[in-house]
Amino acid sequence: MKNPSVSIVIPTYKEADNIERLVKGIGSAMQGVNYKYEIVIVDDSSEDGIEALIPMLSKECLVRIKIRKAKRDLSASVLEGFNISIGDILVVMDADLSHPPDKLPELITPIAENKCDVSMGSRFIQGAGIEGFGVFRKMNAAVSRILARPFVNVSDPMSGFFALRKDIIANYDLLRPIGFKIGLEILVKSGTKKITEIPIRFAKRYAGKGKLSICQQFKYLRHLFRLFLFKINGR
Repeated sequence: MKNPSVSIVIPTYKEADNIERLVKGIGSAMQGVNYKYEIVIVDDSSEDGIEALIPMLSKECLVRIKIRKAKRDLSASVLEGFNISIGDILVVMDADLSHPPDKLPELITPIAENKCDVSMGSRFIQGAGIEGFGVFRKMNAAVSRILARPFVNVSDPMSGFFALRKDIIANYDLLRPIGFKIGLEILVKSGTKKITEIPIRFAKRYAGKGKLSICQQFKYLRHLFRLFLFKINGR
């Protein structure tokens, strides 16, 4: 893939206080690479002023925003972002600055060089780390990884910071994740074995409130059950 274009999809809900800093971080990271890129923000009707920031943010690079009117859903926001993206390579990252923008070239380049189909930012390999995880979140992450292990052979299948070749899935309408774990859904349903993991330092959220809840954990269990049925039935 020569000089591919890149779409960086960022799902948001009440993240207006973070988005300017994030866009500037992305711009700094992408300065030294030869990829045309756009930022696609998909907002779940936050009504927090994020839409009014787009003209100013677009002075840095091409930034588009889509306001979803449907029920708030992170994975649905990501899929909507995929459907309106123009890049050959799709990137997903959170808006809260927990995912390091400076790692974007390292995430994108293996795909651009045809070394893999999917590149995952991992919190659990050598050189990686996590800031601000208490005992509960550490336990939650460990159990979630164990439960996902039968489906994919990667160290951090729960990662929300990843890149993929757009064409590894013919129809993104076939993806039906429940909850936050869109990356796991893509790995399982694409069937790709060409996966690269890069170490990232997962940082504390910069501003706003986290979205993890007990409800999301139950959704994750439902999601795993759906993936189990998919593996058995092939659909």
